[in-house]
Amino acid sequence: MNTAVSWQKRQEQQSPRRVLMIAPTSFFGDYGCHVRILEEARILQQMGHRVTVVTYNKGRDVQGLDVRRTLPVPWHTHYEVGSSRHKLAFDALLALKIGALMMRERPDVIHAHLHEGALIGHVASRLWRVPMLFDFQGSLTNEMVDHHFLHPKGRLYNPLYRLEGLLDRSADAVITSSHLATRLLRNEFGCRQDVVQTVPDCVNADLFRPRVRDEAFYADRASLGLPADAPVIAYVGLLAEYQGLPQLMQAAAYLRSCHPEVYFLIMGYPGVEHYRHQAAQMGMADHMIFTGRMPYEHLARWLGLGDIAVAPKLSATEGCGKILNYMSMAMPTVAFETPVAREYLGEEGIYAQERTGEALASSLARILEMPDRGCALGAQLRKKAIVRYSWAAAGRTITAIYDWMLKRAM
Repeated sequence: MNTAVSWQKRQEQQSPRRVLMIAPTSFFGDYGCHVRILEEARILQQMGHRVTVVTYNKGRDVQGLDVRRTLPVPWHTHYEVGSSRHKLAFDALLALKIGALMMRERPDVIHAHLHEGALIGHVASRLWRVPMLFDFQGSLTNEMVDHHFLHPKGRLYNPLYRLEGLLDRSADAVITSSHLATRLLRNEFGCRQDVVQTVPDCVNADLFRPRVRDEAFYADRASLGLPADAPVIAYVGLLAEYQGLPQLMQAAAYLRSCHPEVYFLIMGYPGVEHYRHQAAQMGMADHMIFTGRMPYEHLARWLGLGDIAVAPKLSATEGCGKILNYMSMAMPTVAFETPVAREYLGEEGIYAQERTGEALASSLARILEMPDRGCALGAQLRKKAIVRYSWAAAGRTITAIYDWMLKRAM
């Protein structure tokens, strides 16, 4: 029987569970995997489950979530985004916290995010005989290469690649954020077909919706130095090389010559001062607005000031949840041609065929010069987001997988 069909049939048998959710990151961080962790925990709670999120000492608490944090480490107070040698200490403290909670709380299931979570969760799962769901959000080794923490020809690459495969296969069930990731796990890492299911990133379409161009809209534009009627290209996410920020900066320079009326609204962190300085050197300080870190609960308000969205992410295996926010806001979206971008945007996306700033600028110029076409594409993207990418549907699928694991464990 098809696994997806089997899990869907069990949705009628769902019952509330005690869920220990492992988040080996400084949750909540207003980006990427943090949003997936947050929205999954919220929808599972709405369905009656008791969710406990266990995470690092640093991070921003979210109202309504039961978040448990590790002890701090005395020698390091700034947690980097992505890979870091300091995470070894953070994860050791996280493992101790998980052990204490397993003994005290006795959860029904473990829901582990990221590979560090899968490693800690696997040990806890076997010690306490509790099934574990691994929430796979991208290849561990590929992410370490993207962050320049690991070289693909270095001595550590092959051992870490083998460890990644072992962790992928150790879970009782695995969910992925894209069909590409599902194929990667099945074909490259040898995961059994019946334990891997795609549960894509989703979006709250009631929150992320197009803004009305009223007095408040123009006041918000003015507060950021954006002209009332200028075309605005918006980006939200980490300011990092693997996210395509160098190519985006190059694209802005190319666009300046043929579309001097265009403004860029860049929302994210870290490295804000670096990119702001670069914009000034390009003579675009007044046309590139950097907001810094944007709280997730305020994102829809400010993202709604944009006319066109850009998603220049370069990673071939990681998810790209920002695209769903763009889609839900009815924003025509320009992206590099990657499998994940194509999976979400489909024929309604605008793709730069080469991963260069010039190709990105060409695609952005194309949609700037066809505003009616852009509006039509944006409307189609919002419709797709509403129909296909609902957190409520994701919650039902995850609950069905919990029940499937528990039945197998009996």
